This record gives sequence, C-alpha cells and structure tokens, in this order.
Amino acid sequence: MYVEHRILHALFDFLYTRLIAVVYIVNNVDSFFYCLMKKKLSEDVRDQIEELIAFGKLPPGEHLDETELADRFGVSRTPIREALNQLATAGLVELRARRGAVVAQFTAQQLVEMFEVMGEFEGMCGRLAARRLTDEEQQELVATHEECKAAMAKGGDPDEYYQLNDKFHGVIYRGSHNEFLMEQAWGLRRRLRPYRRLQLRVRGRIPTSLDEHDAIVKAILAGDGHTANELLRSHVMVQGQRFADLVASLPLLKARSAA
Repeated sequence: MYVEHRILHALFDFLYTRLIAVVYIVNNVDSFFYCLMKKKLSEDVRDQIEELIAFGKLPPGEHLDETELADRFGVSRTPIREALNQLATAGLVELRARRGAVVAQFTAQQLVEMFEVMGEFEGMCGRLAARRLTDEEQQELVATHEECKAAMAKGGDPDEYYQLNDKFHGVIYRGSHNEFLMEQAWGLRRRLRPYRRLQLRVRGRIPTSLDEHDAIVKAILAGDGHTANELLRSHVMVQGQRFADLVASLPLLKARSAA
C-alpha cells in the first residue's frame, strides 16, 4: 500500500504541475502574441526607415521626428522609438541629446576609412568563397551575375542595379561560410548604403562595376582566392578619381530628398 500511495502521489504531482503550466500558457497567450506582433511591427518600421535612408529620402543629418514618422507609417510612437533604437545600434542613426534622432552622417575621412575596412571584408569573403563555395552556390553566383548583366542591358537603372549588386555580394558573403565575417560585412555594408548607391550614379560606373564582377566571378570559380581577394578589395575601395567622384556627389543626397 505504501508503494502504491507514493506512486499515486507522484502521479498527482506530475499532473498538477502540467495543469498549472497549461493554465499559465492560456492566461498569457494574448500577452505573448501581443509582444510578438509588437516586435514585428517595430522591425517592419525599422526596415522601411532604413530603405528611406538608403535611397536618399532621409539624407545624412536629417532630423527624425518621432511624431512625423508615426503619422507617416500609421503607427504609435512606441514602434518608431524602438525602430530608431535598432537603427542607432546598427550605426544608421545617431541619438543626440536635446536633438533626438538624426540620420548618421560621415566626414570624407570617415568614409575613406569605412570603405577601406569594407574592402578588407569583401576581399576576405572572396578569398574564403573561392575555397568554400558549394556547387549550388557557384551556380547562384553565376545566375546573380547574369541578372546584373540583364539589368545593364535594359538601360542600367542605378536603383535596380544597386539591389542586384547587393544580391551578388550577398552570395559571396554566404559563400565564405564564416557567419561572424558575414555579419560584420553586412553591418558595414548597411551603414554605407546611401554612399554606395551614389557611386552607381557616377557616369560609367555601372559598366565598370559589371566588368569587375565578371573578373571576380572567374577568379572565385577558378578557386583563385588571392586574385578574388585583390579584385574585391579594389572593387570596393574608394581612392583617387573614385573618391573625388564620391565627394562631388554627396550634395545629391540632400537634393534628391528635397525633390
């Protein structure tokens, strides 16, 4: 009888704890889904603000008023504030005392330094991708390169090519099979989006970029990591005439946002 009593007692404890867990879940399910939806809303708002920054609709130095943004996206100020905090963490927005949030802006020297680091990230990704790219990833790289060619053949719209260019470099990042490197490369690439997009508006840059892509693809497919590294570094670096063109085009960021 004693053993049976212990078994029944243990079974009761087991069922009771499970029942308590079920009751807790039922009572908190609404709160759980509310938090989930709230998080998704702030992430959606963050992505939309980032796109506006990338395409020059919110230029560097622009003040980001929470109330205006809330009206613009049809949401409360809470997801706007959360989105701005996320963008600040990513380096796309600066939170300043008494002024609030502004779109991050960089000096010419800072841009040189950031593109220099970006070149090293790109080169490293290319060198590793030349050794580690799978057959499927090689096919994806070639296919994405062909998409860039098709965009050029249709007239070379800078915005369309810009998006395909991101896709092309993304294949190389993933092909490095180094998650940490890929995360760092994407993070810096995001911070430089408005400026990289400007580069594609310089006359003749898209055909030159496409030629450079062609050489990069050949080096990676040949497994030539050294060449892939050097080609990608020079592809991204801004120096000499390319730097002068970039600096000369910076006023276009504000001009296009006012248009």
